[in-house]
Amino acid sequence: MPTLPAPLRGIVGRLKGVEPLGLMIFGLISGGVLLFQWLADEVLEGETKGIDETVLLALRQPGDLKRTIGSAWVSHAATDITSLGGVTVLTLATFLTVLYLLSVRRKAMALFVFLAIAGGWLLSTSLKILIARQRPDIVPHLVDINDFSFPSGHAMLSAVTYLTLAGLLARHQATRSARVFMLATGVFLTFIIGCSRVLLGVHYPTDVLAGWCAGATWALMCWYLARRLIAPPEQAH
Repeated sequence: MPTLPAPLRGIVGRLKGVEPLGLMIFGLISGGVLLFQWLADEVLEGETKGIDETVLLALRQPGDLKRTIGSAWVSHAATDITSLGGVTVLTLATFLTVLYLLSVRRKAMALFVFLAIAGGWLLSTSLKILIARQRPDIVPHLVDINDFSFPSGHAMLSAVTYLTLAGLLARHQATRSARVFMLATGVFLTFIIGCSRVLLGVHYPTDVLAGWCAGATWALMCWYLARRLIAPPEQAH
């Protein structure tokens, strides 16, 4: 059997050392980046304006665009839910998680959580400034806003925070059902927060989709880095 050249042997050796999970995660992260780039390109070219505005109008009463579909309870619930993705709540969730990790002597994980979420916030702000999409003006806004629209900060930061926390804290759970519950809770909170932003008229649907995409990709990358760099609780000293 012919012997491979030295450079090829080195490449093959490195590939053999890569676990299948790592390849899958790399593929998902790459896909998330490409999907976000595609959405951004479509938005900047104005290709999504028609469907964005159609969805926003479909969520309002035809005769009174200040009212959402359904009863008054719907808009009230959306206002309450959207606050779960606000700066105050997300900061508290992060702060309390870091304190918990410090209390159980998981200093490396506590630092990683802080840096992961802070990095996600910096990325979200940078993307908003870079793309600079204006807020929807086709329907009245039901909550106050004062920054750019794409990607949705609430959608992205809730994904960054809740999915990162869920993924990292799931490593501390002894049972599979507890880990699944942690992850499902993070996904559920991220989903309803993003939907609330569209219902309240402060984001286009594509803003929220892009926020979910960027936030979930960031959270996945952080989860994998933590898995590679930080020992699980039973191995920590």
